[in-house]
Amino acid sequence: MSSHLDPGGLDSRRARAGVLYGAAAYAWWGLCPIYFKVVASVPALEVLAHRVVWSALLLAILIVLRGRLKTAVAVLRNRRTALTLLGTAALIACNWLIFIYAVAHDELLQAGLGYFINPLVSVLLGFVFLGERLRRWQKISVVLAAFGVGYLILAGGEVPFLGLTLAFLFGFYGLIRKKAPVDALTGLTIETLILSPAALVYLIYISTTGLGVFGGADSSINMLLASAGVITALPLLWFANAAHRLRLSTLGFLQYIAPTGQVLLACLAYGEPFTADHLIAFSAIWTALAIYSIDMVRSSGQRCQ
Repeated sequence: MSSHLDPGGLDSRRARAGVLYGAAAYAWWGLCPIYFKVVASVPALEVLAHRVVWSALLLAILIVLRGRLKTAVAVLRNRRTALTLLGTAALIACNWLIFIYAVAHDELLQAGLGYFINPLVSVLLGFVFLGERLRRWQKISVVLAAFGVGYLILAGGEVPFLGLTLAFLFGFYGLIRKKAPVDALTGLTIETLILSPAALVYLIYISTTGLGVFGGADSSINMLLASAGVITALPLLWFANAAHRLRLSTLGFLQYIAPTGQVLLACLAYGEPFTADHLIAFSAIWTALAIYSIDMVRSSGQRCQ
């Protein structure tokens, strides 16, 4: 039977394509610390500025090519939505800056911790700010994650500040973005366009005062900094394609590819220590994520019945 007469086969192919797109996006995000490690000699703020400027340029081109320019203009004309995206732009910029700093200063393991607990932080923020009720297994997963973080604090004698900051910044980013009815590509384009004037002014300033690396560095570093737009935009496009094809619960499973890659890179490639205390703490967090994910799938299945 031809494929256009087989809707079940079409859905199956869409789902397989969605899984490939989603896995590619999250694998890219899991491996992107390699890029930031290579440009670690460049100050984190300059790397961030290049990421904003080149991303804004590339994303603006994509918006035009995909015929979403009128949509983006309409979003900007809506004062409430524009102000919301101004807030999310500040949050995502801080998130990017801290992540770049963490990679450059051998704190990638903490960054991975942050992105592992981020889904549970989002559940907690939904409970606190949106009045969303926590199911029994969600409560258990949040408590287990809190135990894991608390154990790290007690065992190591210090708060995993970078990891927690990344988790809560991205959690608040998602919380506020829920109030802006904008798709991922259009939203990120507007956010980077909002940030780009300040980033461009900063790059011009450090270039004219001789404080900047770009232009004065070797050609490979210059090329890498200029490719920051592709590093940002490409996985976003893959993610957008996955989101159109997959259920949220499936995306929820795939998202753990990224922090897994980050933790593996930290320990296997960059020699960051993974101690017995880390094993105990991460085991609690991984168990919490497994409980949370299974509960999410069961809940999604019940709603579909």
